[in-house]
Parts: sequence; structure tokens; C-alpha cells
Amino acid sequence: MRLRRRGFLLMGAAVLILGGAIVGSGLLTAEPAAGQPAANPALLPATAQITRTRLVETRTEAGTLGYGDPVPVRASGTGTLTWIAVEGSIVMRGDPLFKIDELPVVALYGAVPMYRTLSKGVVGADVRQLQENLLKLGYTGFAADGIYTQATTAAVLAWQADLGLSQTGMVEPAQIVFTPGPARIAEHVAGVGDLLGSDRAPILNYTDTARIVTVALNVVEQALAVEGGAVTVTLPDERTVAGVIAKVSTVVKEEKFDVTVTMADQAALGPLQAAPVDVDFISATREDVLTVPVAALLALAEGGYGVEIVEGNTTRIVAIKTGMFADGRVEVSGEAIAEGMMVGVPR
Repeated sequence: MRLRRRGFLLMGAAVLILGGAIVGSGLLTAEPAAGQPAANPALLPATAQITRTRLVETRTEAGTLGYGDPVPVRASGTGTLTWIAVEGSIVMRGDPLFKIDELPVVALYGAVPMYRTLSKGVVGADVRQLQENLLKLGYTGFAADGIYTQATTAAVLAWQADLGLSQTGMVEPAQIVFTPGPARIAEHVAGVGDLLGSDRAPILNYTDTARIVTVALNVVEQALAVEGGAVTVTLPDERTVAGVIAKVSTVVKEEKFDVTVTMADQAALGPLQAAPVDVDFISATREDVLTVPVAALLALAEGGYGVEIVEGNTTRIVAIKTGMFADGRVEVSGEAIAEGMMVGVPR
């Protein structure tokens, strides 16, 4: 039996067997019949171990690193825009986003937008949001129960005094903007000196402070996108960062849908604000399988694959079946192989 030893990396899951003579050292060698010891044990190959492991097959898709879609902030009050937070800055709870007639409009955290005046006797989720924020800012003496009590009014009076606002005990829509959390100023839409009217013109756009990756997947690749699934993001400088699929859009446009990937280790992204990236999605896994390096495979002349088992100073060829290829290794099975055996690989 003649065998062609692979001296190069398999591309994909197939081996191209060239017919005829091959010129060049090490690409074509004669081997003994399967199961028989090597004729010249002095010429032993390098070895690698048959190991039992988990194989993961991935599919790479193009993505975009950024801060996600910007959210506009509109003016609820009238007057002159006299100050606006710097683009790229982070506005925290209680900090001003901008000023109208030198009076601050501050950011507080919450999911319910500021849509009405809050005052004594008002009840609702927006009241609870306000109370929770005041407590976080250090104003006490009331409960975050969603009821605007006299105690809540006293806390609001103290808060307004600290901000230099008129002390009314009521919170107007023109005084605060509820954001989901810390806001990164992405873009100025209006400029200092602009006159603001009743048309609720946009003043700025903000985003989350954490960078994310957005991938547009073809609808035929829906199986790749599972919320909570792990992915690997490769940056333009070839560094990799672990990511998690946080959101899978249900809206399809031009046969594609968006997948949002978050990365817990933001520091690993370095100074990048926006960039094209590659995202490796897990397309298949094989648990607890025997594997060898892909380079250990031998293409048998009669078809199929084998490996060269190295036992002391002798070797023998055994036929095997191959499965998944991943990370430079291949799944193998067969009655003549077992975990821990040594196989030959090219030197």
C-alpha cells in the first residue's frame, strides 16, 4: 500500500490528492501496509498525542465596532442654549446635559421619559424614578414608593437649591432628561447661542458608554445568532476580545437582520471608537471526541484516511474515520486508536 503523507495544512475539511508523480522532498513517501511495523524504525516521525477534547467550529462574519444607535435629546423649555456638554464626554446621574438661559437640564436615570410636571400628590413610575435618583444623589427623608409626598417635595427643594434652580418643589419636564444610564455625548445638533422655541428641536445625540459590535447576518444564518451565545471579536490589529450575543433583531431588511454583540472587557478594545471587525460565531460543536492534529492525517491510496501509530521504535498505519475539523485538529474514530496513543506528524 502506498500512502501520501500530508505535509501541509488542510484547507477546510477535504484533502486534495494529486495524481501522478510529485516532485519535491517530503511530500510523497512510501509506507508499509496498514497494521505492519515500519521497515526502517530509525526514520521515526515527530509525534503528537491523540487527545479527547471539545471541538468548536466557527463561522466568521464582518461586523462594525461602535457605540450603537444615537438617541436624540430635545428641548422641552424655551430660551437661549448657553452651554452644552462636550462631544465624547460622559454625563453621569445629576450632571447637566446642557443649559438654557444658564439653567441646567440634568440627566437622571430611568426608562420612563419625563412627560409631565411632578408635584405633590402625583403618583406613578416616573415619580418612583425621580425618588430613586434623589436617594442615589444623597437626598433622604422619603421612600421611593412612587407617591410624591411632602417629604419628596422637601428633597426636591434641596436639590433645586443645589442646582441654582427656582425652588418650587415641583419638577418640570424642562429641568431633567431620563436616560437609561450614563450618557456619552455623541454629537451636537444645536449650538451654543441657538434660540430654542416650542418646536422641541433636537439639541444633542447621546449613546451608551459601552462599545458594541453590530453584525448584519443573512436570514439563512439565523442558527448562528442565539442570545447569550459566546462569540470572539477580532480587532483590526488582530487582537481578539470575548463577546456575548446580547440582542437579535426580529426585523429583516434586504434579507438581513442585525445582531448586537457586547464585550465586558471594554479596556481590551483600547482607544478604538469605531472600526470594522470580524466576529466568529459558533456554528457547531463536538463534545468529548478523540482528536489529532490535522497534519497527522495520511491519505490512503485506496481512499479514506489513516494515521501512523508510533509505538516505541516501530510505527504502523491504521485506518480511521474523520469528523469535524476545527482549530488545527480533526475528530477521529476507529477500533485501532485510543486516547493517549502517539501518532506521527511531519517534522
